[in-house]
Amino acid sequence: MSPKTIFRRVGFVLAGLLPALACLADDIPSDGRPYSFRFGSWESWVLLVMLILVAMLAGSLILKYQVGRLRESWQEHKSKDKGLRIRELMTGLSKEQIGRILKARQVREHRRSRLPMYLLILVLMMRGREAFGQDSKPGAGTLLSHTGVLVTVILLMVPVLLGILVLAFKARRTARAQQDADKLDSAEDLAEFLETSASDDMDSELAARKAALEYQLSPSELAGDRAAVDDRGLLRVDPRVITPVVARKRKAPLRPEVDAGLSRMILWYLGSAAFWLLLGTSVGEYLGIKFVAPDADHLSWLSFGRLRPVHTNMVFWGWASLGMLGLGNYIVPRVSNTPLASLKLGWWSLWLINAQVLLGTLCLMGGINNGGGEYREYIWPVQLLFAIALTLTLTNFLRTIAKRKTGEIYLSNWYIVSALMYLIVISLVAYLPFWQDGLGETIVQGYYMHQAVGMWFMLFTLGIVYYFLPQQLNRPIYSYSLGILAFWTQILFYTTIGTHHFVFSAIPWWLQTIAIVGSVGMIIPVVAGTTNFLMTFRGGWYKLRDSYTLPFFLTGVIFYFTGSMQGTAEAFRGTNLMWHFTDFTVAHSHLTMYGIISFLIWAASYALVPRLTRQEAPQLTIGAHFWLALLGLLFYTVPLMYGATLKGFLWMSGKPFIEGVVFMGPYWLWRAIGGSMMWLSHLFFAYNMYRMIRPVKEVDVREEAIRRLEKAAGISVAE
Repeated sequence: MSPKTIFRRVGFVLAGLLPALACLADDIPSDGRPYSFRFGSWESWVLLVMLILVAMLAGSLILKYQVGRLRESWQEHKSKDKGLRIRELMTGLSKEQIGRILKARQVREHRRSRLPMYLLILVLMMRGREAFGQDSKPGAGTLLSHTGVLVTVILLMVPVLLGILVLAFKARRTARAQQDADKLDSAEDLAEFLETSASDDMDSELAARKAALEYQLSPSELAGDRAAVDDRGLLRVDPRVITPVVARKRKAPLRPEVDAGLSRMILWYLGSAAFWLLLGTSVGEYLGIKFVAPDADHLSWLSFGRLRPVHTNMVFWGWASLGMLGLGNYIVPRVSNTPLASLKLGWWSLWLINAQVLLGTLCLMGGINNGGGEYREYIWPVQLLFAIALTLTLTNFLRTIAKRKTGEIYLSNWYIVSALMYLIVISLVAYLPFWQDGLGETIVQGYYMHQAVGMWFMLFTLGIVYYFLPQQLNRPIYSYSLGILAFWTQILFYTTIGTHHFVFSAIPWWLQTIAIVGSVGMIIPVVAGTTNFLMTFRGGWYKLRDSYTLPFFLTGVIFYFTGSMQGTAEAFRGTNLMWHFTDFTVAHSHLTMYGIISFLIWAASYALVPRLTRQEAPQLTIGAHFWLALLGLLFYTVPLMYGATLKGFLWMSGKPFIEGVVFMGPYWLWRAIGGSMMWLSHLFFAYNMYRMIRPVKEVDVREEAIRRLEKAAGISVAE
C-alpha cells in the first residue's frame, strides 16, 4: 500500500469525522448564555476517543506500509539473479571507478572478507499484534454517560497508540537496515566477481568501457569545417539592436561550495526558527482550544490575556524574524558575489534574538508587559536586545554590499536592507516615550502594528522571493522594472496606512482618510509584484509537477495578492463598520502572516537547506506539511470570515454584544480544527528540518565494492 493510499484512507475518515465535530457545536444555547464546549461532558470524551482511533488507524496503516516495504525489499533482493545484479552494477560504473578497479586488479595480494548479513528482527512486531485485537470502542447504552468508563478506555488506548507508533518507527529502521545489508551483500558479490574474473578478459572489457566513457567529439566532427550558408532562406536574423526594458543579466556561473562556517550559522538560524514556530503555534493551538473549552484551566499564567501575546510575539520574532534573517545571511553575500563581512556579528544577532524571545516570553507569562500595545508587549529592555541584533545585522549586510563584486545592487538586497532600516525606525517610534500619551499613543500603535507587518516581514520576504523564485525556476525575474516599481510604491503608500485600524475613532478625520487612500494605493505594488512573480512562472508551469518548493512559492504569491487586496477592502469606512472588532481581523492576519510570510519562508528553506547539507527531506512528509498547512489555513480563515461578517451584521442591527459571541461558537470550533491541522503541519516541518540537517550515510554498492577491492589489494585511499 502506497503512502498516497494511506493518506487517502485517513482523509476519508477525517472527512467523515469533521462534520461530526461541527455537529457537536450545533446545540447553542438560545437564552444568551455563552457557548462552552466542556471536556467534562460525555460527548467530548467520545470525541477524544474518535480522534485517538483515527490516530491509531493512521499508525496502523503506516506500520503496514513499512512492513510491506520490508517484505518487498527482501523478495526483490532474493528473486533477482546474482549475475544480473552484477551486470547492472558493472554497466553503471564511471570512468573514475573503472580506473580504480584496474589499478586494484594489478595488485595480486587479495584478502577476502565477507560481512555477515543483517537478520530481520520481527519479534517485537509479532508481540504488537495482540494490541490490535483489543476492542477499544466504548460500550453502548448507558456506559457512554460514565466518564470513568471513557477515561479507562482512553488510558488503555494511549499505550496501544504509542506502541503502534514505536512499531512503525522500528519497522522503518529495520527496513533501512535490511536495504543497507542488501547493498553491502551486492557490493561483496561485485567485489568477489571483480577479483575472481579472468584477468585478460576483464581488463580488456574495463579498458574498452573506460575508453568509451572518455571519448569526446571534436569541435568540427558533427558540424564540419565549412561556413554555414542559408540557401533557402530558412534563417532570419534581425540585425537591429533592440534596447531591452531591463539590463541584460549574464548567465549565472556554477556556484562554488558554500562556506562551512556560514552554512552552519544559517542552519542554526533556521533550526531556531523552526523551534520557535513549533513552540509558538503550540501555544496558539492551546488558545484555539480555549475558545471552545474556556474552562480548560484556571491558572493565571495560562490565561488567554497572557498566552495570546506569547503566541504572537514568539511567531513574530522567534519564527518569522529568525527565519528571514537566516535566509538573508545567504542571499546578501550570494547576490553581492562576496563573502559575508562578519560571521561573528551574525552569531551575536542569533543569540540576542533567541534571548529576547525567551526573556520576553517569561515576562509575559509572569504578567510583566509594555502596557498592552499589540505586537509590542515586550518591555523595552527585552526589545532592546532585538534592536541591537538588528543593528548588528544591518551593519553586517551593508559592509557586505559595500564590498560587492557586482556593478549593481540586486533587487533582493534593496528589499532586505530597507526592511532592516525601517524596523529600526519603527521600533524607536514605538518605544520612545515622547508621544505615548492620549491619541498620540493610538496613532503610534497603528503605525507600529501595520509597519511591522508590511515594512519588516513583507518587505524582507519579498526580497527572499526575488532571489529564490528565479533560482528555482532557472530563469531570470520577469521584470526588474516592475520590482523597482513595487518597491518604491510600497514605501510610499504602506507607511501611511496605519490609522485605518482606527476608523470612526477620535483620530482626526483627515488622517483616517489618508490611511484609506494609502490602502487603495497599495493596489499598485501588490499588482506589480504579483504580476512579476506569476510572469516569471510563464513557460515553467510544468515545473510545479516535479518540484516541492514551487507549490509553496505559488501559494505564497497567491495569498500575497488575495490577502493584500483583502486588507485594502477592509480599510473603507463601510466595510470597517462591519468587520472591525470581529474575528475577520484575526482571519486576515493569519491569511497574511501565515499564508504569505510562513509559506514563502518554508519555500526558501526547502530550497536552501538541502543545498547546504546535501540531504533532502522525504517528499511524502513535505507534501503532508504543505497540504495540512494549506487546508488548515482555509479551515481556519474561511469560517471565521463568514461568521465574522454575519456577526458584524448582528451588531449593526442593534443586537447585544454577547449574542454575537454566542453566535460565533461553531465557527470557533472550525477555527480550532483548522489550527490543529496547521499545528500538525509544523510537526512535519520540524521533522523535515531534522531530516535535511541530520547526516544520513547511504550505501553506494559500486563505491563499497571498489573500496573492498582496494583494501584487499592493499591500496590506501591516499594513493
